[in-house]
Amino acid sequence: MIASFTTIISLPALYISEQRNGAYPFVQFNNSLTHAVDILLRPIVYNSKTKTNHMMKRTFLMLLAVGFLTVSCSVSKSARTQRNLFSGSWTLDNISYENNTGNFQSVIFNDARDICFEGSDWFFRDNNSTGRYTIADGSLCAGGDRFFRWSVVEPENSLSQLQFKFIDEKRKDISGGVGYRLDIANLTEQHMTLKSKVTVDGEPVTIVYEFSKK
Repeated sequence: MIASFTTIISLPALYISEQRNGAYPFVQFNNSLTHAVDILLRPIVYNSKTKTNHMMKRTFLMLLAVGFLTVSCSVSKSARTQRNLFSGSWTLDNISYENNTGNFQSVIFNDARDICFEGSDWFFRDNNSTGRYTIADGSLCAGGDRFFRWSVVEPENSLSQLQFKFIDEKRKDISGGVGYRLDIANLTEQHMTLKSKVTVDGEPVTIVYEFSKK
């Protein structure tokens, strides 16, 4: 008789910076830009010989910082299109596993087991980047609404990703800056497939989430 083992998977979280003005992508400033802006905001004492040079450098830094912020905060046309497709109500129909063999169970988003998420209702609101998912109550599942703030990000040389972090019903952050990213493998007006890549005992496993639009 061959024994069957079930491997428990817990999705890794990542740190996500604060979202600006409740709008599009979460923006994280790197150290060099923060330093440049800090220089711009500091009072500068000039002498008569260096005033002109300092003013030119200050103007250049200001233009550089403003240009960098504009690029960082901009949202591509494809990301906007994907946001529009996300908007509305979805059902998470099925969770499955790729790239490995065996029996798997996973704790999704440090919240509940995978079986609890199958059949869960998801809602994405585009105009304020908030949403929720609702799990039905059961013997293995703590039912109720979970609220989140979300965006679409486009990493270089990678699929677009849905990223989100938990908030309360009053839209206050309760995540401590910790959130989740899922690859957008497929997204149409009626169907959506998201994927999470995790490692189990040193081997890759992909969790697949299949949604249908209500």
